[in-house]
Amino acid sequence: MLTRLRRRLVATTMVILTVMLAAIFGLVYHFTAENLERQSMSQLSAVANLPLGGSHPNDPNQPRIPYLLLQVDSYGLVTAASSTFYDLSDRESLNALAADTLAQTANQGVLSGYGLRYLRASTPSGVRLAFADISAETAVLQNLLRTCALIGGASLVAFLLLSMLLARWATRPMAEAWRQQRQFVADASHELKTPLTVIMTNAELLQAPGNTPAQQAQATASILTMAHQMRGLVEGLLELARSDNGQSQGSFALVDLSALVEESTLPFEALFFERGLTLECTVTPHLTLRGDAQQLRQVVEILLDNAQKYAVSPGTVSAVLSPQGHSHCLLTVSNPGPPIAAGDLKRIFQRFYRVDKARSRTGSFGLGLSIAQSIVHSHGGRIWAESSGGYNTFSVLLPLPRGQRIP
Repeated sequence: MLTRLRRRLVATTMVILTVMLAAIFGLVYHFTAENLERQSMSQLSAVANLPLGGSHPNDPNQPRIPYLLLQVDSYGLVTAASSTFYDLSDRESLNALAADTLAQTANQGVLSGYGLRYLRASTPSGVRLAFADISAETAVLQNLLRTCALIGGASLVAFLLLSMLLARWATRPMAEAWRQQRQFVADASHELKTPLTVIMTNAELLQAPGNTPAQQAQATASILTMAHQMRGLVEGLLELARSDNGQSQGSFALVDLSALVEESTLPFEALFFERGLTLECTVTPHLTLRGDAQQLRQVVEILLDNAQKYAVSPGTVSAVLSPQGHSHCLLTVSNPGPPIAAGDLKRIFQRFYRVDKARSRTGSFGLGLSIAQSIVHSHGGRIWAESSGGYNTFSVLLPLPRGQRIP
C-alpha cells in the first residue's frame, strides 16, 4: 500500500512539474518568437521606406539584415528592385516571388517556401514589397527548442529523483504509523490470547464430569481473574484509541494538583509497606493548573503503581511535586531498582513495551506509561524517564496558568 502511495505521489508530482515546465518553456518560446517577429517587422518597415536602385551594403543606415525590396506594377511585374545578398538578375524568379506575395491575403506574413518574411505596402506607382530573411530567426528558435528540451529533460530526471526521495520522506510517518499499528494489533492479540486460553481451559474443566466443588471453585476463580485482566486490557486500549482520535481530553477546570497528588499517594502507602518499601511524599502546596482531575490522578497512580512493581525492597520511593520556574510544575516519582538502559528509556513509553519481560503476566500489559504520556501531552506537558545512581525516575512537567503566584 505504501509503495502504491509513493508511486502515486511521484506520478502526481511529475505530472505537475511537467505541466509547469511545459508552460514555462512555452511562454519563453512564445515571447521570444514574438520579440524576434517584432524586431523583424520593425526592420521590414525601415526596408520598405528605402530608395530603390541597387544595394548599399556599406551604408551604415541600411538595416542589418538580408533584405529584398521590390516595386511591382499593376500587372504584377517587378519594375525596380533593391537588395543585400540577393541576386537581382533573375527577373523570372523575382516576378514569381512578387506573384506569390500578391496572392497572399494578409499585407504581412511569412513565405515558408522562400524562407522570407514580407511586408506589402501600396504606393502611387504600384505596390512595394519588402522581404527579410528569417533563417537566423528560425535558427534561434530551433536552438531555443533544443535548449528547452535538454533543460526540461535534465530537470525532469532531477525532479524524478528528488520526488522519489520526497515521497519516501513524506510517507515515512505513515510507514511508521502503519508499522506501529501492525505491532499494536500483534501485541494486543498476544495479550488477549493467554487470558482467552485460560478462560476456555477452565470453562472446559467446569463442563467435565467428576469435578469436585473445590475444583469448580478454582476454575471459576481463574476465569474471573482472567476476565478482570482482559477488561483492564480492553479499557486501556479504549483509552489509547480515544487519545489517538483526540477524544481523551476531558472537561478542563482549575485543579489543585498539590492536594490531588497527596490524596493519590495515600492508598499506596499500605501497598508499599507490604512490599517492604517506604513511600515519601513531598508536595509544594497550592500548585493549581487547568486540567482534568480524573486524568491527572490517573497519571499519578500509573507512576506510583509502576514504582511499586519495579522497586527493589527494602528501599524508599519518593514522590515530589515542586514548582519549576515561574510557569511550570514538576512531578517526579523515583524508585530504587536495576538501571534502565538508555535504549529502553526511549522506548519505555511505547505501547506493550516492558523492560522486564518476566512481568508480562503480573497484570501489567505495558500500556500504563503510554496512557500517562497521552494524558500529559493532552495537558500541554512532557513526560520522560531517567536512570542514575541506582534510582529510576519518571518526571512530568506541566504548565501552570499565567499569573499564578508560586508559594
